[in-house]
Amino acid sequence: MIDVVTDITEDAFLGGQLRLKQKRSGHRAGHDAILLAAATEAHAGDRVVDLGAGIGTAGLALARRVAGIRLGLIEINPELAELACANAAANGIAAETIVLDATADAQVFAAHGLVPDSVDVVLMNPPFNDPARHRGSPDQARQIAHVATDETLHAWVHAARRILRSNGALTFIWRADGIGDVLAALSRGFGSLAILPVHGEAGRPAIRVLVRAVKGGRAPTRLLSGLVLNDESRVPKKEVSDILEGRAALPLAEP
Repeated sequence: MIDVVTDITEDAFLGGQLRLKQKRSGHRAGHDAILLAAATEAHAGDRVVDLGAGIGTAGLALARRVAGIRLGLIEINPELAELACANAAANGIAAETIVLDATADAQVFAAHGLVPDSVDVVLMNPPFNDPARHRGSPDQARQIAHVATDETLHAWVHAARRILRSNGALTFIWRADGIGDVLAALSRGFGSLAILPVHGEAGRPAIRVLVRAVKGGRAPTRLLSGLVLNDESRVPKKEVSDILEGRAALPLAEP
Protein backbone atom coordinates (compact mmCIF):
# COMPACT_ATOMS: atom_id res chain seq x y z
CA MET A 1 0.00 0.00 0.00
CA ILE A 2 1.24 3.51 -0.80
CA ASP A 3 1.21 5.41 2.47
CA VAL A 4 3.64 8.28 1.99
CA VAL A 5 1.65 11.30 0.85
CA THR A 6 4.68 13.10 -0.55
CA ASP A 7 5.33 10.21 -2.94
CA ILE A 8 2.10 10.99 -4.81
CA THR A 9 1.17 13.83 -7.13
CA GLU A 10 -2.27 14.70 -8.49
CA ASP A 11 -2.23 15.78 -12.11
CA ALA A 12 -4.85 17.08 -14.53
CA PHE A 13 -5.53 15.41 -17.89
CA LEU A 14 -8.03 16.16 -20.65
CA GLY A 15 -7.97 19.84 -19.79
CA GLY A 16 -8.92 19.09 -16.20
CA GLN A 17 -11.75 16.67 -17.00
CA LEU A 18 -9.69 13.90 -15.40
CA ARG A 19 -7.55 14.21 -12.28
CA LEU A 20 -5.20 11.34 -11.56
CA LYS A 21 -2.96 10.50 -8.66
CA GLN A 22 0.36 8.91 -9.57
CA LYS A 23 3.73 8.19 -8.04
CA ARG A 24 6.16 11.09 -8.15
CA SER A 25 9.00 8.83 -9.37
CA GLY A 26 9.05 5.96 -11.83
CA HIS A 27 6.78 5.64 -14.86
CA ARG A 28 4.40 8.60 -15.14
CA ALA A 29 1.36 9.00 -17.36
CA GLY A 30 1.78 11.18 -20.41
CA HIS A 31 0.67 11.90 -23.94
CA ASP A 32 0.94 8.29 -25.17
CA ALA A 33 -1.92 7.15 -22.92
CA ILE A 34 -4.15 10.07 -23.91
CA LEU A 35 -3.47 9.51 -27.62
CA LEU A 36 -4.27 5.82 -27.14
CA ALA A 37 -7.62 6.67 -25.55
CA ALA A 38 -8.39 9.14 -28.34
CA ALA A 39 -7.64 6.43 -30.93
CA THR A 40 -9.95 3.82 -29.39
CA GLU A 41 -13.45 3.27 -30.71
CA ALA A 42 -16.00 2.18 -28.10
CA HIS A 43 -19.72 2.45 -27.49
CA ALA A 44 -21.99 2.49 -24.46
CA GLY A 45 -22.43 -1.05 -23.16
CA ASP A 46 -19.12 -2.34 -24.55
CA ARG A 47 -16.93 -4.38 -22.27
CA VAL A 48 -13.56 -2.64 -22.49
CA VAL A 49 -10.25 -3.85 -21.06
CA ASP A 50 -7.25 -1.57 -20.56
CA LEU A 51 -4.41 -4.11 -20.54
CA GLY A 52 -1.42 -2.89 -18.55
CA ALA A 53 -3.43 0.05 -17.28
CA GLY A 54 -0.89 1.56 -14.89
CA ILE A 55 -2.76 4.21 -12.91
CA GLY A 56 -5.68 3.88 -15.34
CA THR A 57 -4.96 6.85 -17.59
CA ALA A 58 -5.97 5.47 -21.00
CA GLY A 59 -9.00 3.51 -19.83
CA LEU A 60 -10.33 6.33 -17.68
CA ALA A 61 -9.76 8.89 -20.45
CA LEU A 62 -11.75 6.65 -22.80
CA ALA A 63 -14.52 6.30 -20.21
CA ARG A 64 -14.63 10.07 -19.86
CA ARG A 65 -15.22 10.38 -23.64
CA VAL A 66 -17.56 7.39 -24.04
CA ALA A 67 -20.08 7.11 -21.23
CA GLY A 68 -21.52 3.73 -20.28
CA ILE A 69 -18.64 1.41 -21.12
CA ARG A 70 -17.95 -1.51 -18.77
CA LEU A 71 -14.30 -0.88 -17.97
CA GLY A 72 -11.68 -3.27 -16.65
CA LEU A 73 -8.25 -1.97 -15.63
CA ILE A 74 -5.64 -4.75 -15.72
CA GLU A 75 -2.28 -4.04 -14.09
CA ILE A 76 0.56 -6.26 -12.84
CA ASN A 77 1.87 -3.82 -10.21
CA PRO A 78 -0.31 -3.84 -7.06
CA GLU A 79 0.62 -0.26 -6.10
CA LEU A 80 -0.33 1.07 -9.52
CA ALA A 81 -3.52 -1.01 -9.50
CA GLU A 82 -4.39 0.54 -6.13
CA LEU A 83 -3.93 4.00 -7.61
CA ALA A 84 -5.99 3.05 -10.68
CA CYS A 85 -8.85 1.93 -8.44
CA ALA A 86 -8.66 5.13 -6.41
CA ASN A 87 -8.48 7.26 -9.56
CA ALA A 88 -11.58 5.64 -11.01
CA ALA A 89 -13.51 6.28 -7.80
CA ALA A 90 -12.27 9.86 -7.44
CA ASN A 91 -13.40 10.66 -10.99
CA GLY A 92 -16.78 8.99 -10.59
CA ILE A 93 -16.02 6.30 -13.19
CA ALA A 94 -17.16 2.73 -12.66
CA ALA A 95 -14.27 0.35 -13.27
CA GLU A 96 -13.10 -3.06 -12.12
CA THR A 97 -9.40 -3.14 -11.23
CA ILE A 98 -7.57 -6.48 -11.43
CA VAL A 99 -3.97 -7.24 -10.47
CA LEU A 100 -2.89 -9.51 -13.30
CA ASP A 101 0.11 -10.12 -15.55
CA ALA A 102 -0.84 -9.48 -19.19
CA THR A 103 1.24 -12.52 -20.17
CA ALA A 104 -0.56 -14.92 -17.80
CA ASP A 105 -2.22 -18.00 -19.27
CA ALA A 106 -5.89 -18.46 -20.10
CA GLN A 107 -6.73 -20.16 -16.81
CA VAL A 108 -5.42 -17.22 -14.78
CA PHE A 109 -7.37 -14.76 -16.94
CA ALA A 110 -10.52 -16.87 -16.64
CA ALA A 111 -10.17 -16.98 -12.85
CA HIS A 112 -10.55 -13.19 -12.94
CA GLY A 113 -13.61 -13.34 -15.20
CA LEU A 114 -11.71 -12.72 -18.44
CA VAL A 115 -12.75 -15.81 -20.34
CA PRO A 116 -12.12 -16.23 -24.08
CA ASP A 117 -14.36 -14.27 -26.46
CA SER A 118 -15.85 -12.08 -23.72
CA VAL A 119 -14.54 -8.57 -24.41
CA ASP A 120 -15.56 -6.02 -27.06
CA VAL A 121 -12.55 -3.69 -26.95
CA VAL A 122 -8.96 -3.98 -25.72
CA LEU A 123 -6.62 -1.00 -25.54
CA MET A 124 -3.03 -1.30 -24.39
CA ASN A 125 0.23 0.58 -24.06
CA PRO A 126 2.76 -2.25 -23.62
CA PRO A 127 6.40 -1.69 -22.67
CA PHE A 128 7.98 -0.96 -26.05
CA ASN A 129 11.49 0.42 -25.67
CA ASP A 130 14.11 -1.67 -27.45
CA PRO A 131 16.51 -3.08 -24.80
CA ALA A 132 19.36 -2.86 -27.31
CA ARG A 133 18.91 0.92 -27.55
CA HIS A 134 17.40 1.83 -24.21
CA ARG A 135 19.44 1.87 -21.03
CA GLY A 136 17.26 0.14 -18.48
CA SER A 137 16.39 1.73 -15.16
CA PRO A 138 17.76 0.17 -11.97
CA ASP A 139 14.20 0.49 -10.67
CA GLN A 140 12.67 -2.88 -11.58
CA ALA A 141 9.09 -1.57 -11.76
CA ARG A 142 10.16 1.20 -14.14
CA GLN A 143 12.15 -1.29 -16.21
CA ILE A 144 9.11 -3.54 -16.58
CA ALA A 145 6.92 -0.58 -17.54
CA HIS A 146 9.26 0.68 -20.26
CA VAL A 147 11.45 -2.03 -21.80
CA ALA A 148 10.20 -4.76 -24.11
CA THR A 149 11.62 -8.22 -24.58
CA ASP A 150 11.52 -10.05 -27.91
CA GLU A 151 8.25 -11.66 -26.85
CA THR A 152 6.46 -8.72 -25.22
CA LEU A 153 4.28 -7.59 -28.09
CA HIS A 154 3.43 -11.12 -29.24
CA ALA A 155 2.42 -12.10 -25.69
CA TRP A 156 0.23 -9.03 -25.15
CA VAL A 157 -1.43 -9.36 -28.56
CA HIS A 158 -2.05 -13.06 -27.86
CA ALA A 159 -3.79 -12.18 -24.58
CA ALA A 160 -5.92 -9.56 -26.32
CA ARG A 161 -6.86 -11.97 -29.11
CA ARG A 162 -7.90 -14.62 -26.62
CA ILE A 163 -10.31 -12.43 -24.64
CA LEU A 164 -11.73 -10.46 -27.57
CA ARG A 165 -14.95 -11.63 -29.16
CA SER A 166 -15.11 -12.13 -32.93
CA ASN A 167 -14.97 -8.69 -34.62
CA GLY A 168 -13.78 -7.14 -31.36
CA ALA A 169 -11.10 -4.47 -31.74
CA LEU A 170 -7.61 -4.07 -30.32
CA THR A 171 -6.03 -0.60 -30.23
CA PHE A 172 -2.47 -0.02 -29.05
CA ILE A 173 0.56 2.23 -29.31
CA TRP A 174 4.09 1.11 -30.21
CA ARG A 175 7.36 2.68 -31.28
CA ALA A 176 7.41 3.47 -34.99
CA ASP A 177 10.66 1.66 -35.78
CA GLY A 178 9.02 -1.54 -34.52
CA ILE A 179 6.32 -1.59 -37.21
CA GLY A 180 7.66 -4.90 -38.49
CA ASP A 181 7.06 -6.44 -35.08
CA VAL A 182 3.54 -4.99 -35.08
CA LEU A 183 2.65 -6.58 -38.40
CA ALA A 184 4.15 -9.92 -37.35
CA ALA A 185 2.29 -9.97 -34.03
CA LEU A 186 -1.04 -9.22 -35.73
CA SER A 187 -0.58 -11.71 -38.56
CA ARG A 188 -2.46 -14.42 -36.68
CA GLY A 189 -6.12 -13.82 -35.97
CA PHE A 190 -6.31 -10.10 -36.76
CA GLY A 191 -7.12 -8.11 -39.87
CA SER A 192 -8.67 -4.81 -40.98
CA LEU A 193 -5.61 -2.98 -39.68
CA ALA A 194 -5.54 0.82 -39.50
CA ILE A 195 -2.17 2.42 -38.71
CA LEU A 196 -1.64 6.04 -37.72
CA PRO A 197 2.00 7.26 -37.63
CA VAL A 198 2.75 9.88 -34.98
CA HIS A 199 5.51 12.43 -35.69
CA GLY A 200 7.10 14.69 -33.11
CA GLU A 201 7.71 17.35 -35.76
CA ALA A 202 6.91 17.80 -39.45
CA GLY A 203 9.57 16.40 -41.74
CA ARG A 204 10.93 14.06 -39.07
CA PRO A 205 10.45 10.27 -38.96
CA ALA A 206 7.49 8.96 -36.99
CA ILE A 207 8.19 8.21 -33.32
CA ARG A 208 5.06 6.16 -32.58
CA VAL A 209 2.36 4.24 -34.37
CA LEU A 210 -1.20 3.90 -33.18
CA VAL A 211 -2.73 0.68 -34.44
CA ARG A 212 -6.28 -0.65 -34.59
CA ALA A 213 -6.88 -4.29 -35.52
CA VAL A 214 -10.06 -6.36 -35.65
CA LYS A 215 -10.21 -9.98 -34.52
CA GLY A 216 -11.14 -11.92 -37.64
CA GLY A 217 -11.20 -8.76 -39.75
CA ARG A 218 -10.75 -9.10 -43.51
CA ALA A 219 -10.62 -5.53 -44.78
CA PRO A 220 -7.38 -4.24 -46.36
CA THR A 221 -4.82 -2.56 -44.17
CA ARG A 222 -5.07 1.26 -44.13
CA LEU A 223 -2.13 3.58 -43.53
CA LEU A 224 -3.56 6.90 -42.38
CA SER A 225 -2.07 10.37 -42.76
CA GLY A 226 0.41 11.00 -39.98
CA LEU A 227 -0.35 13.03 -36.86
CA VAL A 228 2.25 15.77 -36.26
CA LEU A 229 2.41 16.72 -32.59
CA ASN A 230 4.33 20.02 -32.68
CA ASP A 231 4.69 22.98 -35.01
CA GLU A 232 7.97 24.60 -36.06
CA SER A 233 8.23 26.29 -32.64
CA ARG A 234 7.79 22.92 -30.92
CA VAL A 235 4.42 24.02 -29.60
CA PRO A 236 1.60 21.44 -29.75
CA LYS A 237 -0.53 21.96 -32.85
CA LYS A 238 -4.16 22.97 -32.28
CA GLU A 239 -5.55 19.63 -33.42
CA VAL A 240 -3.22 17.90 -30.96
CA SER A 241 -4.17 20.27 -28.14
CA ASP A 242 -7.83 19.52 -28.85
CA ILE A 243 -7.11 15.80 -28.52
CA LEU A 244 -5.00 16.12 -25.36
CA GLU A 245 -7.64 18.31 -23.74
CA GLY A 246 -10.47 15.95 -24.59
CA ARG A 247 -12.21 18.06 -27.22
CA ALA A 248 -11.54 15.70 -30.14
CA ALA A 249 -10.73 12.09 -31.00
CA LEU A 250 -8.44 10.54 -33.58
CA PRO A 251 -9.57 9.02 -36.91
CA LEU A 252 -8.94 5.49 -35.59
CA ALA A 253 -11.81 5.99 -33.15
CA GLU A 254 -14.27 6.68 -35.94
CA PRO A 255 -16.53 3.79 -37.02
